[in-house]
Amino acid sequence: MPTYTALTTLPGRANAEALAEALEHLEPEPTGVGSFEMEDGSGLWEIGAYFETAPDEVALALLAKMHGAKPFVISELPEVDWVAKVRRDLTPVVAGRFFVYGSHDADKVPQDCEPLLIEAAMAFGTGHHGTTQGCLKALDRLAHTGFVGRSVLDLGCGTAVLAMAAARIWPGVMLASDIDAVAVEVANANVTANALEGRVECIEAEGLEHPRLSAAAPYDLVFANILKGPLILLAPGITAALTPGGKVILSGILNEQADEVRDVYCALGNSLEHREEIGDWTTLTLSKSL
Repeated sequence: MPTYTALTTLPGRANAEALAEALEHLEPEPTGVGSFEMEDGSGLWEIGAYFETAPDEVALALLAKMHGAKPFVISELPEVDWVAKVRRDLTPVVAGRFFVYGSHDADKVPQDCEPLLIEAAMAFGTGHHGTTQGCLKALDRLAHTGFVGRSVLDLGCGTAVLAMAAARIWPGVMLASDIDAVAVEVANANVTANALEGRVECIEAEGLEHPRLSAAAPYDLVFANILKGPLILLAPGITAALTPGGKVILSGILNEQADEVRDVYCALGNSLEHREEIGDWTTLTLSKSL
């Protein structure tokens, strides 16, 4: 059965939330409504609604006009086996010594690598996105310099691929935290699939104030692959949680946002060690002053 989508954009969070709420009361009723701030610095929000039957185009046009949004773009999507599609599309990724793959590519794992199994059904954070690749390459680069992370935090961990990568090459227990309970469930499943139980501990937490995260500080290395806004907001806490000379790997940053993020962290006593752009995304590696 086909699925119908209706998408629009408008400025401002309050306007976006009001439109999203109004969409919930449409007939036919949408099966889901989402609102997301766009990552291009425009201040626009994207609103999406999903329908099992064709939506009322007149009603959507009226709602868009009432809330100051662009006209809805309505599309019909064919039924797709998304897991099968992801398996076809997501080929293994090599990032330094790390080889990220799905079980359908288990026969392709080379001998001289650090393998990380992430299933296609858990595609977010598989390593295909430029931010995750950048973080894995930054980790590999640090390890090649002789750096050893004995206390590591993957903040906003998603699939926990970064914490698992650290556990592949260094001793100790790596912490992985996420605000999203579903992400933590996925992370735990990935830890089990990679036989890293007892080496990676996954925690549902917001920021750095969870008792487990506080008790483990200071950290030799913190990964924060999130977005510009949270990275800036968390900068003082991340810096305070680092050991002198500790490293922080930051990503989820559009290339044009990288200087602003760098400047915030440098103003807090960190120095830039490396910067890499992959597609539209930048990864920064910084070191806290001794």
